[in-house]
Amino acid sequence: MDGAAGEQVPFQRDLVPRVARPPRPPAEVFKQAAPAGTILLGYRGSVAHGTYAPLYGPGIRDDVDLMGVMLGPLGSYFGLQNFEQIEFMYEEPLGRVWDCITYELRKYVRLLLGGNPNVLSLLWLDCDKYLLMSRAGERLIDNRRLFVGAQQVRKAFVGYAYGQLKRMSHLAPDAGAGRRALFHQFGYDTKNASHLIRLLRMGVEYLETGILTVERPDADELLAIKKGEWSLSRVEQAADDLFGRIDAATGSSPLPEEPDRIAAERILMDIFEEELL
Repeated sequence: MDGAAGEQVPFQRDLVPRVARPPRPPAEVFKQAAPAGTILLGYRGSVAHGTYAPLYGPGIRDDVDLMGVMLGPLGSYFGLQNFEQIEFMYEEPLGRVWDCITYELRKYVRLLLGGNPNVLSLLWLDCDKYLLMSRAGERLIDNRRLFVGAQQVRKAFVGYAYGQLKRMSHLAPDAGAGRRALFHQFGYDTKNASHLIRLLRMGVEYLETGILTVERPDADELLAIKKGEWSLSRVEQAADDLFGRIDAATGSSPLPEEPDRIAAERILMDIFEEELL
């Protein structure tokens, strides 16, 4: 039941729905996210992690995030044109928002070599989370272990996690009314807290096993954090433990110490020769 005008109604945690199948992009979204030259397109964010909830707070929706990789226009390789990425948001009539980014191949590989968690995840999705995959995109996936080094992975995952930790306890000035209501109800930003724990767990697992588990086996627990079911002290203690584990895992990781940049460049050159020349 709705509250009176101006009254803040506490969010009912048990009413958060889970979505079993990923939403399919409207034709306009797919057209913009996968223009000519696209070699890979898949889900990222909550859909990829299995934590997507269309409504997880009062008036707060999860966006649907897509990431792609493409070859740029010829002018960006043989002329003066500069091209690095396509980025846009699209809102459907019923309110679902699509947040999309498609990187030019060279920029994407540079981000891979830096251990960026978001771009790494695109190469470790479950099959049903890919919307487009060419032979060149499949080649990136087949060679995904060449693009990473333990030191870069540790630095990137820890850096992103610290960013979430900071945002978790500081309400963003541009936060919407629903996000502000959750912050005041629970005393911290629950979505940032969920991102924090997920990033650290993924980083620890990747460094310990050499496998990046994007679709989360702990999705229910991460969604519980996003709903505010963990206290702030519990989130902070779990994060502190995980920061320690990620440091310990780096020195004994099965990942190579550094990415194989020579092999990465060879793969890039082969793709360009096959696709552009």
